[in-house]
Amino acid sequence: MNPESTVEDRIQAAIANPRNMGEMTDADAVGTVGNPECGDMVRLWLKFAEKDGKKIIDRASFQSFGCQTAIAVASLATEMLKGKTVAEAREMQSSDLSRPLGPLPPMKLHCGDMVEGALRDALRADRSAAETAPAVPSSGTTLLGDIHQPALRSGKLKVVKLD
Repeated sequence: MNPESTVEDRIQAAIANPRNMGEMTDADAVGTVGNPECGDMVRLWLKFAEKDGKKIIDRASFQSFGCQTAIAVASLATEMLKGKTVAEAREMQSSDLSRPLGPLPPMKLHCGDMVEGALRDALRADRSAAETAPAVPSSGTTLLGDIHQPALRSGKLKVVKLD
């Protein structure tokens, strides 16, 4: 991305060509998080591989119901996570995941927080699962399916039906 472009330009560029969007059916870990204040949701899938005796993230993909910034951060994060060890991924903060976009406006900081939350949830799911058993979402198989559930595994989503 052009370092002289604005945050808005970088978000638009990421949205124009989102990377790794979609469900990963053979994922080893899945993490989901939602923000009840804005209604955004992010689900992150991780596939691990062994490299030089270390467990690394081989692939990552995402789905998002949310604003363009959430989609842009998730898209960029899936690229950043490739090749990272689980330990390195656990060290990543929302500011690391959104850094390629530049400084986010204060009202968009939660977008990076959501992607970080989905990553943490996926890594937590992986840690508690058997090494060979893929983690599966506890509720619907897609984000749309989760909307009809009372709460996500993480308990951070509150969906209120409006008349």
